[in-house]
Amino acid sequence: MRFVELALFAAPFVIFAAWRLLAPAAGPSPRVLAASAALVLMLLGALLWLHKEGALPPNTAYVPPTLEDGRIVPAHGVPR
Repeated sequence: MRFVELALFAAPFVIFAAWRLLAPAAGPSPRVLAASAALVLMLLGALLWLHKEGALPPNTAYVPPTLEDGRIVPAHGVPR
């Protein structure tokens, strides 16, 4: 398992090094740059959305959804 984690971590660096060694004079095309910029903006938007989504406040216990009287009571937090 540790080898897989290390390989996944090292993969981008190895791919970048191989790209620079195999095509030292060529740069990324404008299409690749535009796609990368769009991907980064989508990632930033997703991170901001997840941040705004909110988490339980500190010192709050998570109560999972339960089935009471044939109804599903949604998950919620209760003070500890």
